[in-house]
Amino acid sequence: MGAVAAALRELGYQVTGSDDQVYPPMSTFLAERRIPIFTGYKPENIPVDTDIVVVGNAISRGNLELEAVLNRKLLYRSLPEVLREFFLQGKTNIVVTGTHGKTTTTSLLTYVLRQANLSPSYLIGGLAKDLGQGAAFSDSPFFVLEGDEYDTAFFDKRSKFLHYLPETVVINNIEFDHADIFKDIEEIKLTFQRLVNIVPGSGEIFINSDDRNCESVVSQALAKVTRIGTGPHADLRITDIRYDASGSRFVVDGQEIQMPQIGEFNLRNAAMAYAVARRYGINQEIICAAIAKFRGVARRQELRGEVNGIKVIDDFGHHPTAIKATLEGLRFRFPGQRLWAVFEPRSNTTRRAVFQQSLPAALAAADGVVLAKVNRLETLPADNRLDPKAVVEAVRKEGKPAFYEAKSEDIVARLKPLAKRGDVVVVFSNGGFDGIHEKLLQGLAD
Repeated sequence: MGAVAAALRELGYQVTGSDDQVYPPMSTFLAERRIPIFTGYKPENIPVDTDIVVVGNAISRGNLELEAVLNRKLLYRSLPEVLREFFLQGKTNIVVTGTHGKTTTTSLLTYVLRQANLSPSYLIGGLAKDLGQGAAFSDSPFFVLEGDEYDTAFFDKRSKFLHYLPETVVINNIEFDHADIFKDIEEIKLTFQRLVNIVPGSGEIFINSDDRNCESVVSQALAKVTRIGTGPHADLRITDIRYDASGSRFVVDGQEIQMPQIGEFNLRNAAMAYAVARRYGINQEIICAAIAKFRGVARRQELRGEVNGIKVIDDFGHHPTAIKATLEGLRFRFPGQRLWAVFEPRSNTTRRAVFQQSLPAALAAADGVVLAKVNRLETLPADNRLDPKAVVEAVRKEGKPAFYEAKSEDIVARLKPLAKRGDVVVVFSNGGFDGIHEKLLQGLAD
């Protein structure tokens, strides 16, 4: 939202906004661009001469400012609608989707296009270390977007990616997620089918051919479908996969690719970025050199610090599949070292009982586990809540030490006598987790 506000300001519009909390770096970013932000939602925040109100998807009925918008009969739009109407029309829009890997693939593809001097616009739900910011708007014909399947706004429950006028679509994988808005995997597949249905005949869809759900959603596609995977049905087959402490290596399209990131998800992300870049005629040498230099995305296997020989890693993983894949990748990066997984059930899906059975198997890929309290547990019906203590018991049955500690301070206290020199502590959360990374580094240093 902040990046789009800044882009609209550069087009000459006067922009103001409201939020519950505004803090650095976004508050600084907006202030530097002379965009005033009100703290708290009040009807008087909306100027008398307002032309259009952009409503974020976290805003719901009952919000005082939203009620004023409706009562005053003002023109309002969702953020994806504003993107489409002001920035995406007439562009070559590349939309990267999937349950896992969207942020990394979008960031990597954007970086490749920049290395090829194509200067794409981009909008990404994370911070790539090589890009410096989550969004940029340029005069380039190319626009790369992370396509989220989450809903658009209180008045539009379609997925956000349906607004993005895609010419090229990447579908990395499809699993059940977002249990707060999707009933089951079939509903998720349906929204991906709708995305496939708006890709023009001149466009192209790149899918993970090893994922049956991806195959099923493109069965009626009118655009060209290119399959990328490790199996025999792939148009571009990934082979010769190797991992070591320095990263990943593999071959696709007869081209060897190496990257600093480790794990199956990451090499698939790179293969997708490679294939899309080739569609737009970028030289193989430029693509491979960019992938080899790509430094990754913040909060994806990110080393936050090391004390007394103990490393603390930050990872955004909040889905069992992603957690397990990250732990398996870290085995190659830190061979022979003990891995501790610290997990905060925070997302709207992991707070629920839907992953009660699959979470223990994912976390058991570590050598030891500490589970924090479920975020906002009281907002869920009792019969639909994740039981963290049951997850811990299930991990223990796998022969791994596992503990439930509700507070971040208690987690630090639990790990302090257990973590030894050479251990790696991996913190999984899609939120701030009460600043636990710094608390761990301080606590383990004593």
